[in-house]
Amino acid sequence: MTEFAIICGSAGLEFATGFAPVTCPHSRYGTPSEAPRVGDIEGVEVLVLARHGVPHHLAPHLVNYRANLDVLSQLGVRRILALNTVGGIHPPAAAGAIVVPHQIVDYTWGREHTFADAAELLHVEFSDPFDAGMRQRLLAAASLAGIELVDGGVYGCTQGPRFETAAEIDRMDRDGCTLVGMTAMPEAALAREKGLAYGSLALVVNPAAGRAENAIDLEVIAAVSREGMRRVEQLLRVFFQREVGAH
Repeated sequence: MTEFAIICGSAGLEFATGFAPVTCPHSRYGTPSEAPRVGDIEGVEVLVLARHGVPHHLAPHLVNYRANLDVLSQLGVRRILALNTVGGIHPPAAAGAIVVPHQIVDYTWGREHTFADAAELLHVEFSDPFDAGMRQRLLAAASLAGIELVDGGVYGCTQGPRFETAAEIDRMDRDGCTLVGMTAMPEAALAREKGLAYGSLALVVNPAAGRAENAIDLEVIAAVSREGMRRVEQLLRVFFQREVGAH
């Protein structure tokens, strides 16, 4: 049984490319994005699951979030680190910043967003969608690694796959959102329904619509993402080194 899982976003983890696929348990919710892969990070066994599949092909609204979380739960995972690439709405969330968000506003629609069905009614406490312990562990690891994190942010989760209009971003700003992405929901809520501790590292790869002079450039996003993921991987190594020390 593996306690930790990392759910990768559009930017994958380079050091997980050699991880071995595990036998994927059956999920009554369908097929996950991929069979999770297992490997060792600084002495800790970790499962990695690519949210958008391998190769990357699943748009955010087509990800089977329920199957992903169900499979990880069946494999014994208790704590999840989600890696998200996002746009920045507020100045602290400038391109290249890594944010540890603390809140979510959900703008998605039509996604299978709960494990509740006719046989089981679920009401879960979701006032604080990100696990406080995971957030503090990430911030402590960043401090040791000498990596700057933005402590706190409100992740506005949109439907995608298109980017938002400038007016939509203005509305999100008025709603209190500081980041915009497409994948934190229903993932965070499903993790809560499964009783899994869920934390996020949100890498800002571009200013949100209307927040920069130029239009969103996918090549620039890719370059910022590559550099940012280098720091994320460094942070994760220190994070798992501390987990070994804690045990």
